[in-house]
Amino acid sequence: MQEARALTKNIRIPPRKARLAADLIRNLPVEEAAVLLGFSQLKAGKLLQKTLNSAVANAETQLNIQRRDLVVKEVRVDAGSVLKRAKSKNKGGRVPVMKRTSHFTVVVAAQ
Repeated sequence: MQEARALTKNIRIPPRKARLAADLIRNLPVEEAAVLLGFSQLKAGKLLQKTLNSAVANAETQLNIQRRDLVVKEVRVDAGSVLKRAKSKNKGGRVPVMKRTSHFTVVVAAQ
């Protein structure tokens, strides 16, 4: 089975929030998945749509498969690096703030 993939790294959104958008498009046809992500109110939806479009473009150029024949085979959201910051508190104290990032992997395959 022919498949194409796209990988986007260090997206500034926590993986837990991004997985909500990833669950929407798993195992769907590409055209339906693109519509769902386009109308999604989630920030991760817009970011994941870019990765999906990249995977589709890879399939069209490298494998000569048309967009309407593609299915989202795999969507994976992995944890990326964590930006560690601190917020000041009373009496000179500090509290850590973890700014998490994500890695998106989208694999599309022919039906």
